[in-house]
Amino acid sequence: MELVDEQWDVVGAVARVFGERASLAEGYYASLASDGVVRGLIGPREVPRLWTRHVLNCGVLGELVGVGESVVDVGSGAGLPGVPLAIARPDVRVTLVEPLLRRSVYLQEVVDDLGLDNVTVVRGRAEESGVVKEAGGADVVTSRAVAPLEKLARWSLPLVRVGGRMLALKGSSAAEEISRDRATLARLGAGKLGVVECGGAVLPVPTVVVTAERVAHHRHRGQRR
Repeated sequence: MELVDEQWDVVGAVARVFGERASLAEGYYASLASDGVVRGLIGPREVPRLWTRHVLNCGVLGELVGVGESVVDVGSGAGLPGVPLAIARPDVRVTLVEPLLRRSVYLQEVVDDLGLDNVTVVRGRAEESGVVKEAGGADVVTSRAVAPLEKLARWSLPLVRVGGRMLALKGSSAAEEISRDRATLARLGAGKLGVVECGGAVLPVPTVVVTAERVAHHRHRGQRR
């Protein structure tokens, strides 16, 4: 395992988050650091912090997902957070939704190379009816650095069942985004909005996640109540 110049226990953190599947996490790390950079999915400057800011940062999301739940990862890109989550939680079924061909091809290669039989790749946009039909009804919809919260909710909520949850990895702006978009999110059927942290026991900086429960079906403008 390649160690970065961070003053913390990378090996220990990987073991705690990924357990017996740590070797799969290492394989994914190696892919991001090589093919991911060459194919423009990861910036070269991100390589020294792939563990902290990317692989582990996403793997700890498993703390917020229940046993055997189904997850749809919107705008998966290089597979973040969906792939680390699937590695950390083999009991969870993960669907990676990605519209760009070159990214979806990379994702399928990663899934095949690592033998992730709990992962499916779907090429398309989250808001497309075909994607909603194929991947919808999930217990959880995840995303990371995809869009502002309001737009993200419009894409994510149709994919999650009523009573299911949207988990959006955000930074320090999380509370501000909730405050700004609360009324719109309520109209979209999102309730129980909050900000939680996960990975505090293993990461130098915990992962910040905006959570929302889908409490109702979205009513289009003009639809009778």
